[in-house]
Amino acid sequence: MKKHADEAAAFLKLLAHPDRLMIVCTLCAGERSVRELEEGLGIRQPGLSQQIGELRKAGIITFRKEGRAVHYRLADARSELFVSVLHSLFCEGMEKAPPG
Repeated sequence: MKKHADEAAAFLKLLAHPDRLMIVCTLCAGERSVRELEEGLGIRQPGLSQQIGELRKAGIITFRKEGRAVHYRLADARSELFVSVLHSLFCEGMEKAPPG
């Protein structure tokens, strides 16, 4: 049980960073180039590269090169399921939620 708790905690810690979470959320919709991520998320290149590096190192995302462009996609199915749950808890129906 300890091993699984440690693994889950590391996964949660990795996705607890807002920029990394937004990257993973975006990639749930499909592959994106670095430029698309930068423009769509409003994260400047140095910060984006750092967060992408962390996600790659953890095996959450992978990439392919097409000429000079680099395209990223999810490599860990758990992250898509995790984001789906977060989306249902924090994003869906927020306009209907009562204040407070």
